[in-house]
Amino acid sequence: MTAAMVGWAHTPFGKLADETVESLITKVATEAMADAGIGPEDVDEIVLGHFNGGFSRQDFTASLVLQADDRLRFKPATRVENACATGSGAIHQGIKSIAAGQSRFVLVVGVEQMTKTPGPEIAENLLRASYLAEEGEIPGGFAGVFGKIAGLYFQRHGDQSDALAKIAAKNHKNGVKNPFAQMRKDLGYEFCRTESEKNPFVAGPLKRTDCSLVSDGAAAVVLTDLATAMTRKKAVAFRGLAHVQDFLPMSKRDIIRFEGCAEAWRRALGAANVGLEDLSFVETHDCFTVAELLEYEAMGLTKEGEGARAIEEGWTEITGKLPVNVSGGLKSKGHPIGATGVSMHVISAMQLAGEAGDMQLANPQLGGIFNMGGAAVANYVSILQPLRS
Repeated sequence: MTAAMVGWAHTPFGKLADETVESLITKVATEAMADAGIGPEDVDEIVLGHFNGGFSRQDFTASLVLQADDRLRFKPATRVENACATGSGAIHQGIKSIAAGQSRFVLVVGVEQMTKTPGPEIAENLLRASYLAEEGEIPGGFAGVFGKIAGLYFQRHGDQSDALAKIAAKNHKNGVKNPFAQMRKDLGYEFCRTESEKNPFVAGPLKRTDCSLVSDGAAAVVLTDLATAMTRKKAVAFRGLAHVQDFLPMSKRDIIRFEGCAEAWRRALGAANVGLEDLSFVETHDCFTVAELLEYEAMGLTKEGEGARAIEEGWTEITGKLPVNVSGGLKSKGHPIGATGVSMHVISAMQLAGEAGDMQLANPQLGGIFNMGGAAVANYVSILQPLRS
């Protein structure tokens, strides 16, 4: 362990018409510093996770964090981008600065504003996180990419529509208790399972309820070294970390195996010297329900082709042996690209610090996070534990 989170902040996710990228950044930056009990003068480095990809006319956004307080002027600030794993990329970059002894306090912010962009442009922007030379003409944008993945999985392992609907229903039920979630509505299994005017097929076997939400939002954390963290009012440490980057073209991989995800979990659990069975919960990247299904297999919860067992037997429910996406996941909470990875860390830190409110689990001791960019291209796993019980 080399670093810990000692403060955090999170906006609601959703259609935030009165906000801008700048206002979202400055809000969470200010709140995270206050939560950590530090001032702008204490910050040694700033890392911003912001995908953009055409969503905002304003690019070159790292210095927008300085708008939170003039005392941040002249602090080194860098923007990180790694598709939908941008937020975790920013956090891992901040941890490297701590580990290298370059910084005592690092402020990490993740942000995205997507809902002001017209629908066709949203699809085009997101598809840029695929290999355009081969995948740029897939109908349906990024939903089409995962519709293709779902179709291939169904061909190899049988129709998984029941399992996907159960995953969607689970995450929507969990999201009711998340005050930050974009959709706080328990849709139920039957609605998620049934094609209807309100739940049409979007791409391949995926329906609207299989797809995460287009969102605006931001989240932030303050990182510090372990010695400093021990002096703070709360601290959640990184017990294990891994970042695995896989090939961008799907044609170079067995796309329904999520091998990069599996390797990231193997490395992070090894670094933490724990097994999956030791975790109290997991927040995983359910950009589409089929992604969560494949991630059950990649993390080692089930064998290949048997991911449905985890949801059908209730293992990943709040009351199960490994609760997955207690927050409601991207499916219910929303998925503002650059903010998502930071959000997953904030939500998990809240759980381990006993600050999760209605989402709170009973005495969680270890949490796991998997944040993914593209179709299992950028793969980040964090294993977290409270520094003090």
